[in-house]
Amino acid sequence: MILDINKVNWPGEYPYCPETKVEVSNDHEALYLHFHVKGEQLRAVTTEDQGPVWEDSCVEFFCQVPGEKHYMNFETNCIGAMVGSRRKGRAEDVVPFSADEMGRIERKCTFPREAFEEKDGEYEWDVEIRIPLDLIFRETKPVFPQKLLVNFYKCADKTKNPHYVSWQPIQLPTPNFHCPEFFGQIVLE
Repeated sequence: MILDINKVNWPGEYPYCPETKVEVSNDHEALYLHFHVKGEQLRAVTTEDQGPVWEDSCVEFFCQVPGEKHYMNFETNCIGAMVGSRRKGRAEDVVPFSADEMGRIERKCTFPREAFEEKDGEYEWDVEIRIPLDLIFRETKPVFPQKLLVNFYKCADKTKNPHYVSWQPIQLPTPNFHCPEFFGQIVLE
């Protein structure tokens, strides 16, 4: 399935919406995400995993197994540095993925993993991610088809045009992606 990440949730303060799509697929071993972004400005300062990738040109995937209290967040900048954790909220019960777990998440990006300051102009870029299903389904083995509660995001906190867009709308007064109450549903086959 291909989804548009185009909900501008805070248009008064953050109206910019780069063209962003994600293709979602899976097999019985992994979830595959292929993000494609076309927009102005490109920034990639963070090169290490578990660093502030959301400040760069970044795409994000948050998911929750129905019935579980925790959700997972996977945030990746345009050069493949990633944040990954299991949590109950933005700052509640946050357990970052270990270095071994992060190493199991495969990433392929348009740009090499080299830092650069913000560049102006129009850029197109891709991030492909392979997430082993056992990182998502920690408590149970998935039985297919399997429902998953999710949201997808595009952000860049420290660019000239900071933005916070999502696949499913977020009805909060200020930017916050850590809100599973606004997740939508996908079905893994």
